[in-house]
Amino acid sequence: MPWKQTRDPYHIWLSEIILQQTRVEQGTPYYFRFVETYPTVLDLANASQESVLKSWEGLGYYSRARNLHAAASQVVQEYGGKFPDSYEEILKLKGVGGYTAAAIASFAFDLPYAVLDGNVFRVLSRFFGIDIPIDSTQGKKYFSQLAQDCLDKEHPADYNQAIMDFGAMVCKPVNPNCNNCPLSSHCKAYNEDRIKELPYKSKKIIRQTRFFNFLVLTDKTSVCIVQRSDNDIWKGLHQFPCMESEDLWVEVPENILSRLPDRIMNIKFSNKYKQILTHRNIEAQFVEIELDNIPVNFEWNRVPTEDIVKYTFPKIIREYLTDRFNCII
Repeated sequence: MPWKQTRDPYHIWLSEIILQQTRVEQGTPYYFRFVETYPTVLDLANASQESVLKSWEGLGYYSRARNLHAAASQVVQEYGGKFPDSYEEILKLKGVGGYTAAAIASFAFDLPYAVLDGNVFRVLSRFFGIDIPIDSTQGKKYFSQLAQDCLDKEHPADYNQAIMDFGAMVCKPVNPNCNNCPLSSHCKAYNEDRIKELPYKSKKIIRQTRFFNFLVLTDKTSVCIVQRSDNDIWKGLHQFPCMESEDLWVEVPENILSRLPDRIMNIKFSNKYKQILTHRNIEAQFVEIELDNIPVNFEWNRVPTEDIVKYTFPKIIREYLTDRFNCII
């Protein structure tokens, strides 16, 4: 992992933001892409948000990319382009929480702050046999103090990396390697046969299902797209005009057809597509509507079809583009 071989706080910060909600094998190519495209925090700050979102495309949780861009601007404007070197100042950066601040402070500056990610929660909960919910305010406060108490203050970077790696490779969520664990003789969860119970969470994620009907309006040379700007999923990304409904359409409603130019050449419904987000299930279909001509001043943005690869789309739309137009973006 290249970010483990550096003390550069900018590179460490990039890796930590990319690896939030992302597996290492998926995030690594993005890390290299960002380091190459934006070699310094100044390069990242000077880039447009659109280009940063395009570089992020495919990673999901796009608020991370927006916060990354905003924090880069903070570093330039408030710290003269020099990454802050104290935990308290790092914590002030947009999108940086306690875990990320501790990781940067310890790995870049060897400051004595304990990291507390899912791996560390799991190791501490099992080893000490703690059943306080890790997703509660009480639990976060308790484990934060416990992690700090356990920290090797003289070698915080080595300790933090070790306990995270231990949780990822030995004390795994499923099928932990207890038989070869050097801590098993002192592990309360192991000795009390409670490995599967810990760590304990009090809340279950309830996912809402939403139904999206995307209108793929095309003529011989162009297609209509819009940019999502409200405070909803995929903010800042592009999409085809979208009509949300209580279920997917079986035919195009008349009030939608009445908004289109007169000469509709053909209408075709795509297969159904699904995407699972943290708190939502998205079910979608793409209604391909071929028009004789899309007016220049039409209510939705008209762009040349060949330029569609320049825009940033959610995963579910990129899958459709790949299937329908063999368009890999």
